[in-house]
Amino acid sequence: MNYLANIYLIRHCEAEGQPPEAALTERGEFQAQVLAEFLSDVRIDRILSSPFKRAVDTIHPLATKLAIEVEVEDRLSERVLSTVNLPDWFEKLKLTFDELDLKFEGGESSQEAMNRIADVVEEVFSGDAQNTIIVSHGNLLSLLIKHFQPNFGFEEWGKLSNPDVYLLKKESNKVTLERIWNSHNGH
Repeated sequence: MNYLANIYLIRHCEAEGQPPEAALTERGEFQAQVLAEFLSDVRIDRILSSPFKRAVDTIHPLATKLAIEVEVEDRLSERVLSTVNLPDWFEKLKLTFDELDLKFEGGESSQEAMNRIADVVEEVFSGDAQNTIIVSHGNLLSLLIKHFQPNFGFEEWGKLSNPDVYLLKKESNKVTLERIWNSHNGH
């Protein structure tokens, strides 16, 4: 029997900021409509989303269109680099792509964040759903991509768009990953 499962990994649309309650911008709301159109022909079985408002709002138009309930999954929350203000956070973030166990005050290491989202993916793959959507955040999704493609790093993270869509496919025991979103879709 040939087992096939698809996970559409979605980075949220353009948002007003980083806090969990940050809303989508007007452009982000438009992007969410474009995204719903982009995925409307796919038969979706499940939608899992980060609890952050920008992630839930990103997938809301599609979930409404398909009449599928969005399952909020805390493990899809954005990774916390640190709970203290790091003026050089950009440099610190860059370091965490090479040193997966590096950890800053109050934050989680890349390895911890990677394990958290990889667990969600493994649970989806071991379930019955054939087509699942996972909506999350740039840093966390880039760590998941790195989990499957170790050469994916800080520079690639910087090239992700809002929104962005990758298709993670498991066929029998082979896992493939490809970017299916063209950033021009959302302009």
